[in-house]
Amino acid sequence: MAGVEEVEVVVAHHECATLRVGDVFLKIDSDQTRTDVEVAAMAAAPVPTPEILWRKPPVLALAALPGTALGRLGEPSIASSAAWAAAGAAVRMLHDAPLPPRPGRSPDELASHLDGECEWLVTSGVLPADLVTHNRRIAEMALRPWKPVFTHGDLQVAHVFVADDEITGVIDWSEAAQGDALFDLATLTLGHQERLSDVLAGYGADVDLDVIRVWWSLRSLLGVRWLIEHGFDPSSPGCEVDVLRSRM
Repeated sequence: MAGVEEVEVVVAHHECATLRVGDVFLKIDSDQTRTDVEVAAMAAAPVPTPEILWRKPPVLALAALPGTALGRLGEPSIASSAAWAAAGAAVRMLHDAPLPPRPGRSPDELASHLDGECEWLVTSGVLPADLVTHNRRIAEMALRPWKPVFTHGDLQVAHVFVADDEITGVIDWSEAAQGDALFDLATLTLGHQERLSDVLAGYGADVDLDVIRVWWSLRSLLGVRWLIEHGFDPSSPGCEVDVLRSRM
């Protein structure tokens, strides 16, 4: 990395930071358990992932991926339908892979988390009670038994990179675990609902569209407080709060 002229702060909050130095990303995490999960998941995933250059705790160095992010939450995606379908095909490959050892949260654990977040959203005045109540009623329908698969766990659109309508890599695997396949599909299309048909064309399996839509409400309700406490704005146009409002 000698001769690099600038360092870009990609993301930074009190738990972790990611810096870009030339063609290298340096991930600095206060919790090395998350890094352990990420390294193991990238080794096991049957889809392209960043090359691990070195690891010297608390730093993990990753090579930059070619291409650009499939999109950004709150912004229209300029990626083609074929690129979104390729993302769906990559997700299907992941879901068909052997299960990772890490168990994800059960429906009961998610229900308890949902209770706490909804109470906070109302009592803190962040969101109107009727908006929270309506979306909570929708979200609870996702809390049903599911067949666990290898899930990325945070498959937001900015974590999928594409070039020439092909997936060049998927980043940020620290939440990888056994989980509901429809959660990954919902996360990928959160705020980009119009791209769901493209994703499912690539995914190539019958799925319950209603449950994917239910996960949009659940993920948004669970994410608002974390985003606020970590310096992000979930009320930006097209982001989580807009997703919740669109469900009314």
